[in-house]
Amino acid sequence: MPSRAVAYELIKPSSRWLEVPILLAFNVLLVACAYIAVPLPFSPVPITGQTFGVLLVAMALGRVRGTGVVLAYLAEGAAGLPVFAGGAAGPQVLFGPTGGYLAGFVAAAFVVGAMAEHGWDRTIFRSIVAMTIGYVVIFTFGLAQLSFFVPVATLLAMGLTPFIPGMIIKIALAAWILPLIWKRASAEPRA
Repeated sequence: MPSRAVAYELIKPSSRWLEVPILLAFNVLLVACAYIAVPLPFSPVPITGQTFGVLLVAMALGRVRGTGVVLAYLAEGAAGLPVFAGGAAGPQVLFGPTGGYLAGFVAAAFVVGAMAEHGWDRTIFRSIVAMTIGYVVIFTFGLAQLSFFVPVATLLAMGLTPFIPGMIIKIALAAWILPLIWKRASAEPRA
């Protein structure tokens, strides 16, 4: 796997116009991950692929561009585009039971992207640690806002515990895919 500095330069094209398709592709990935949604009958929070998408975007693009893609995603959803979990849209989603998780995506993209820029994407183990920290950030924001909508006694059962097995799977999958992104980026001809 190339070093972070080399890999970052491979994914970051020399022209801003060439960077737009890369950022759009990662935005489409995030939207596609949101459509992987499984409602839970006992919780207002569905199991989704969004966290996988956010963490992969942050690890691949770094702090600034990764956070930018996530902010663009939230702006699209707030503007009414059906990009949130299962095709939901509108500002009410940001202020509803799942809005804290969405806000946590921004913070997690910043934190995980910064960690990636400091070499935390260079090994699978360190990538897993960085993405686990990203999940802690997401759950912290998510549970804080969810606590306004569900009884505190059931908060963890509705907003954390059912998501731990999926978290483990998504982190493992992202840690496996990340080196493939770097390998693909290093195979691309540079202009």
